[in-house]
Amino acid sequence: MSRTSKDTELARRLSRRNILGVAAGATAATIIGTASAQAAGRDHAQGPGKGHGHDHGHGHGKGKPVLPPGRLGIQLYSLRDQVATLGFGPVFSELEKYGYDEIEFAGYTQGSAGPITLAQLKRLAKDHGLNPIGSHVGYYDDNNPGAYTFAQNLEKVLDDAQALGLKHIGTASGPFRYGSTVDGWKRAADDFNKYGAAARKRGMKFYQHNHAEEFSFATDQPKVRLYDVLLAETDPDLVYLELDIYWAYCAQFRFSKRVDGTKAPLDPLKYVLKHPDRYPLFHVKDGVRDDTTRDGYRMSDVGDGDIDYKTFLSKVTKRTHHGRTYHHWQAEHDNPVDSLAFARKSSEHLHSLREGRCGD
Repeated sequence: MSRTSKDTELARRLSRRNILGVAAGATAATIIGTASAQAAGRDHAQGPGKGHGHDHGHGHGKGKPVLPPGRLGIQLYSLRDQVATLGFGPVFSELEKYGYDEIEFAGYTQGSAGPITLAQLKRLAKDHGLNPIGSHVGYYDDNNPGAYTFAQNLEKVLDDAQALGLKHIGTASGPFRYGSTVDGWKRAADDFNKYGAAARKRGMKFYQHNHAEEFSFATDQPKVRLYDVLLAETDPDLVYLELDIYWAYCAQFRFSKRVDGTKAPLDPLKYVLKHPDRYPLFHVKDGVRDDTTRDGYRMSDVGDGDIDYKTFLSKVTKRTHHGRTYHHWQAEHDNPVDSLAFARKSSEHLHSLREGRCGD
């Protein structure tokens, strides 16, 4: 779909009549509509994206949108409760109304809503204007040869991804299969290169999604950051990264010093700007800074926290090659209080961000 103005398109989507492509659509739509209305009522008093009242990275008002058109997605793990009870159809309908462009899978089943084939799932996403951009699959389960993982069933994983028309297929599992040593991570990198080569043959990109621990230090060489081993030992033409921005900032809080106390500066944004082509995907996850916690942040809805997404998105899209058309931004919250309200608020907040006068 051609879009000359994201704001115009979002307004059109928000006013579009909701048509569900599932048999139980009418009942599900009623349930979701009620939940959304209640959430909207609760949030209206604060205004979109206000939450705790932090100004960090909000940048509302006139100016060029920070978020590139057609690139807002959501990790469906955030909506797993709704998918499990209502099914993909009603959830996709809501995401369409909220202005989402893409989805990232975390499984292909829909619980009590009943079985669904991959062909049906692909068609359902298309019917709601959602592009399936990627999927998370387990890295390994060495105790179960039948496990649905890259290590145990690579071809099946890729068959399913190809059936869904995915451009990316990856894992949120850390490269800890062989331990936390440099050699252990080199072995994991060899695995990832293998998966990347197999994915590339099918026209897809293999990627790894980080948590905080990937930025910790090798147990046998405590001056070496494990994430740097992953970057160095994987082929950049075969293995890509999905930066979970929240967990990267948690890592900054936890791992900016080595075990011996020496400084080891960690800047998530600099990692991306140094290797921009290796980061086609991002998880946009927010958090309120809290130095009393292990990770330094408490996870929040996007826009309610202290992570400066205006600056992060702006610098990545403006200072990397083809940044506004190459990168994809997936909103996520691991355990939202109200998953539909989270999805709606996140879209509103990210669409509201505008470049500053100086283009910061």
